[in-house]
Parts: sequence; C-alpha cells; structure tokens
Amino acid sequence: MTRRPGGGVEADPAQAMGIALAWHREGRLDAAEAIYRNLLDHGLRDANVLHFLGVLTHQRGRAREALALMRDSLALDPTVADWHSNIGNVLLETGQLDAAAAAYRQALALRPDHPAFHNNLGVLLREQNRPEDAERAYLRAVELAPDYSDAYSNCASLYQALGRGEDSLRMFWQALLHSPRHSRSRRLLGLALFNLGRLEEAAAVYRQWLEDEPGNVQARHHLAACGGAEVPERAADGYVEEVFDGFANSFDAKLALLHYRAPELVAGQVAACLGEPRAALDILDAGCGTGLCGPLLAPYARDLEGVDLSAGMLAKAEPRQVYHRLVKAELTAFLQESEPASRDLIVSADTLCYFGRLAPVFAAAQATLRPGGWLIFTLEAVDRALHAQGAGPEGFVLNPHGRYSHDGAAVRRDLEGAGLEPVTFDSVHLREENARPVLGWLVAARRH
Repeated sequence: MTRRPGGGVEADPAQAMGIALAWHREGRLDAAEAIYRNLLDHGLRDANVLHFLGVLTHQRGRAREALALMRDSLALDPTVADWHSNIGNVLLETGQLDAAAAAYRQALALRPDHPAFHNNLGVLLREQNRPEDAERAYLRAVELAPDYSDAYSNCASLYQALGRGEDSLRMFWQALLHSPRHSRSRRLLGLALFNLGRLEEAAAVYRQWLEDEPGNVQARHHLAACGGAEVPERAADGYVEEVFDGFANSFDAKLALLHYRAPELVAGQVAACLGEPRAALDILDAGCGTGLCGPLLAPYARDLEGVDLSAGMLAKAEPRQVYHRLVKAELTAFLQESEPASRDLIVSADTLCYFGRLAPVFAAAQATLRPGGWLIFTLEAVDRALHAQGAGPEGFVLNPHGRYSHDGAAVRRDLEGAGLEPVTFDSVHLREENARPVLGWLVAARRH
C-alpha cells in the first residue's frame, strides 16, 4: 500500500488490478475501465491491463480499439493461450476470418487439448464454408469434454444446415442430456423438428421449456410458431431484446456472410424516391440495429435519429457517429409519442418482420410523417414451401425461425387504410438462409 499526500490510502498496482478485474466480472464496466486506463496513464504498460481493457472495450462495441489493445498485450506476452483465443473471437465477430483462424491455431498450439479452442475453431471453419473440417473440430471438442453442450449444439446446427436431419437431432439431444436447460439447444431442436415436419414434437420441446421456465419469452414465441399457442400480433419486447442483445457483437459479420441486402435495397429506394442527397431531411431509422443504414442515410439527413429495442445493438450503432440521437424504445410506442408531422422520411430495414399486424405501426408512422413524407421498408414474403395455404385472413404468419412473413395484398390494404399510398412494391431477395434465398418486399409508401 502507498500513501497519498494528505494521508489517504492508495492501492498499489496489483491491488488496483484485482479490484478492476472484480468489477469487470460484476459488470461494473465504467469503474473497471477507469482503473485500467489510470494504470496505463501512470506508465504501467502491463500485458494483463492491456488485454482486459481490450476485452472490456470490445464489450462496449469498439472492436478496432479492442484489437489494438489485445495485440499490444500479446506483443508483451505471447504465451497466454486464452488471449489468442479471445482475439480470435473478436476477429471472427468482425468478419476477419483468416486472421481469426490464425489466432485460434496459435491458441491450440499452446494448449492443444483445450476443448473450447476446438469449438471456436469449428465455428470459424463453418463460417469459411469448410463443413467437414468444422465437424472434426466439434467432435474433437466433445471427445475432450463429453459434457460440452455448446459444442454438441454447434455440431447439431451444422448437421441441420447440411440436411443431415437425424444426425442433427441426435446431437441436440446430447447437448440437452448434459445440460437439460441449455436454451439454445432447446430452441434449435424445436426448429429442427419443425423442419422435418414433426410439428407436435417441436411443440412438445417448447412446452417442456415453458414448464421449466414459465416466463421464458423465447419458448412462448416459438411455441406459437409451431401452432401450440395463440400467435401474438407482434414479437414481445422481451423476446426482441433477448434475441438481439444476444448476438449484437457478431451481427454485422453474420449478415455479411448471409449476403444481407436490406440496407442497400432501402438506400437504393431512398435515392429513387428522393433524388440527390442534400442533407435537408429529418429522418428516422426505425429499428436501426447496429446502424448499417446510418451511413447510407446520413447524406440525406439534416437530422438522423435511430430507435431500437436492443441496448446491445444501439451500443454497436453509437461508434458509427452518424446519428444525432439513438433511443432505446419499442417502435410503435415511440412513433405514437413522437411530435406529429415531424419527419420527412422513415426507413425500416428488416424490422417489421418482427410485427405480425402492421396497421398500428403504419398509422403511427403516417402521423409522424409530414405531408408528402415517405415510409420505406422491407418485409419477408410468405414462403409457400412452409405455408402452402398462404397467410390466411390475418395477412401474416409466424415462422418457426421466429420472424413473421406477410401477404403483399394485405400489406397494401393496411398501408392504404393508414393513409399511406404504396408507390412502389417490389419483390426482392433479402438474404440467404440455410442456403436458400429469403424473398421479401421492398416498399415505398407516401403520406397523402
């Protein structure tokens, strides 16, 4: 211990680092970051400080800064296998697949029998479209740790994507045998059963999940998708928050691998409707997520606001520094509470697929738009392979993956009923999923 001038007690660097790590583990990120940075500011160029500040910085959505700090830590001490794996995780989440592979292999060179490293490598190899190598990595992980539910679940998901339905079910059951309340395995097992046409068994998985966890929003939502409960008019707030907070870190990279096109489609439609950008419009990015649309909209905006229900997504959008404001709120309620006739343009890329009934959000958008203002959005179209009977009188269906798809005629009806004129209504390819195109609608509607 050292003494401050005036008699106060100051922790020595080792004690300070211990406090920072404890606070970091507890989620007290502001306090932990302040200590890490204070130690660096006072000349302590320590590999542990650099690495764990990098981990914290990544948690806050600043991947580039995190990678620089983690690389600095490895330059000082390249012998810590977990650190190579951690940097591999950040590289994977940011889509730098070759660099991630090198990091995971370095981790394995230092600790070849660490099951988590093999599992992480399997995830990376699958993203590189090397399914046989990914399978070997997952199987090695469960050979080393026979109760490793994450690796069983990842292997099961791989088998499902490869069309190996029975192998997929076997691995999901192994995951649940070792961790009966493994949420991801329960969700994906139900989806696998649904895709094999075993709807009653899928519903039974979700019912059991609800019995074990009566308040679980994912179990309730997916049970409704299987026909085992009443279909809600939109996904519950808790479901949306849980799903998107859970994969905010890897969202952009995963969508890139799925050839995700919604932001570019929306931006192209904005250009077609509004012409050359003049930085003169008041714009709302409705369901902004990580802000993929933000840089595309900014040239048109005098004021650009983003709203989303996921705090994790908003944390990723903030570093883009293109939004004047970012707000955490449910979309319809936010629009209903907005100043009437206050915006020239509202865009929504891949957000309204979490709404079944669209009339309320269309009405709220119409009230928020100025006369002549535009609403431009994407939706998923009803997949006739899954729903041969179509969308029914409601105009929408809830799919087993948890998103809604819509009938085009019903969408037009709801727009017109809200006082919005559908000017363009194009069939588009939004992205790929399980090696199949996801078809949808790109719509531009104008307030009368």
